[in-house]
Amino acid sequence: MVQSPQSQLVSLDLSQPLWERFFSVAPLVVIGTKEPETDYDLAPKHMAMPLGWENYFGFVCTPRHRTYQNVRREKTFTVSFPRPEQIVLASLGAAPRCDDNSKPALAALPTFPASVIDGVFLQDAYLFLECQLDQIVDGFGENSLIVGKIVAAHIQPEALRVSDGDDQDLLLKAPLLAYLPPGRYAKIDCSFSFPFHTGFKQ
Repeated sequence: MVQSPQSQLVSLDLSQPLWERFFSVAPLVVIGTKEPETDYDLAPKHMAMPLGWENYFGFVCTPRHRTYQNVRREKTFTVSFPRPEQIVLASLGAAPRCDDNSKPALAALPTFPASVIDGVFLQDAYLFLECQLDQIVDGFGENSLIVGKIVAAHIQPEALRVSDGDDQDLLLKAPLLAYLPPGRYAKIDCSFSFPFHTGFKQ
């Protein structure tokens, strides 16, 4: 008798979050927000992605975090896509706050100002988005989805796709940083053409 493939599967206990039981692939971005005073906060996020084919970008956050509070108040945020060699800098953004609510580790992060909104980017990243808050969707357990409309975007020249360029050469020159939750990362410098079916449309 042939054993059913399903009989070999391991069923996960859904009474606990399941995302730490296996690896998956996610981007790693640094979200920039303006603090209540004159400072700025930078925080790494991996539950982040474009939303649809238009110029919307979203990320998951909890109302307990300053990032959520800053976006709700200021109605803006920035997104920096760090390079693989910036993994330590991106990690510094997750340093805990002191008793006075300051985050001294941010002083080690080189930044530059956004051009349209009041915000900053992580210097030397490869892609930069300036976003105005579109909506916040609460209720994913203790988490929320924050959605922004992209009002300005900037990219390093070596990371820009051009019509006569080779995509694999581009990745060799400008590798991508991927986060592998729950706690690993990867450098992506090799890729293959996706086998789209004839007649495929977005």
